[in-house]
Amino acid sequence: MALDPLILSRIQFAFVVSFHIIFPSFTIGLAAWLATIEGMSLVTGRPVYRRVFDFWLKVFALSFAMGVVSGIVMAFQFGTNWSVLAERTGSIQGPLLGYEAFTAFLLEASFFGIMLLGRDRTPRWFYFFSCCMVALGTMASSYWILANNSWMQVPLGHKIVDGKIIPDDWKAILLGPVQLIRWPHMLLGAFLTTSMCVAATGAWHRLRNEAWEESHVMLDWGLGLAAVLIPAQILLGHVAGDLVHKYQPAKFAAIEARWHDEQPASEVLVAWPDERAGKNLYAISVPDLGSFIASGTWDSKEVGVDSFPAQDRPPVVVPFWAFRIMFGMGLAILAISWLGLVLRTLGWLEHARWFLWLTLFSFPTGFIAVLCGWFTAEVGRQPWVVYGLLRTKDAVTPSLTTPVAAASLIAYILVYALIYGFGAVYFHRLMRDGLTQKTRAAAGYDFYAERP
Repeated sequence: MALDPLILSRIQFAFVVSFHIIFPSFTIGLAAWLATIEGMSLVTGRPVYRRVFDFWLKVFALSFAMGVVSGIVMAFQFGTNWSVLAERTGSIQGPLLGYEAFTAFLLEASFFGIMLLGRDRTPRWFYFFSCCMVALGTMASSYWILANNSWMQVPLGHKIVDGKIIPDDWKAILLGPVQLIRWPHMLLGAFLTTSMCVAATGAWHRLRNEAWEESHVMLDWGLGLAAVLIPAQILLGHVAGDLVHKYQPAKFAAIEARWHDEQPASEVLVAWPDERAGKNLYAISVPDLGSFIASGTWDSKEVGVDSFPAQDRPPVVVPFWAFRIMFGMGLAILAISWLGLVLRTLGWLEHARWFLWLTLFSFPTGFIAVLCGWFTAEVGRQPWVVYGLLRTKDAVTPSLTTPVAAASLIAYILVYALIYGFGAVYFHRLMRDGLTQKTRAAAGYDFYAERP
């Protein structure tokens, strides 16, 4: 693999977006969680909700700031590394990113200040309203970003004039079938990510025999929300897969590691795809199941990777494994959250230390699932940056040189390692010490209850 400007730019964008997506997938769910907890505090008047809210507000503030910083630098790369993409698709991508800034980001920024500083300066109903507006803003932001990405995955509502791709039907761009499934799929992914982090934090404090009341709330809400949402997420994921089967058959074949046309098609559960030889090594497959998953019948014909011209075939190893890891994380969340409900019903949840350890170590499941889902979508789209319209190799900045691309990539790695290294340390301390007796006393809480 030659380290030319194209591959260096792809590595750079993948590196930056992989860091960035961690924060929105956490803060979207966390903003909704904070609004819910504040609402519960308003309705019930129970002090524990206020303490839980204040703890997670600090985490949200730090995550939000790091997400904004990592997102801004991504926009720069459209000008520095992907100028042809920006020039040819700017009429569509520019307004979509602009709408995000002028609607969602404006909403978030306006009310975020009230969330941080307005607790004692505004009526309680308005403070709760501000929390809801921040949550709404984060969800709206994800809508515009997903609309942009969904259009790049399956371009609709456009026409080509003088080599430039311009909008022809904004309704098709904003409300296409792919966008209407991928957006709620992403939202649920964010909610599940936050749910597992909240539950894991509750389990951590329960294992340390501290913040008894707060950890009870976090375990209950985190596991309960995950148990309710994960079936809907699996269903939405299946529908999203149907759309990939319909609109991006080459990507679907890569995800399935199906090299040749099959009728009926088998389902490859586990294998090591050998892209050079065009076959699977060490494969474990189920006959006919591939047809049923893809088309709902047991004897449908499913296309293989070699049905497409060599220059239009996506990589296979990354989409194949990324999809299976994402699905495996979903099954893990399903098992842990439903087991938690059973233990809760039996009254064993807060005393089963083995399950508390299991919940604690499950905290990255949502992040891993989101990242792998993103890898499946983006790598499976190759060799197109705009599917069927613009190849990735044709979208890179023509004047970009290898030394400049390498230098900027190294600079990104060093800066991110420094900033996010310190951020990770601060996150750990905040999560570890945020609910201790010392910090709660410093915050003026004198009404909390410890373990009975």
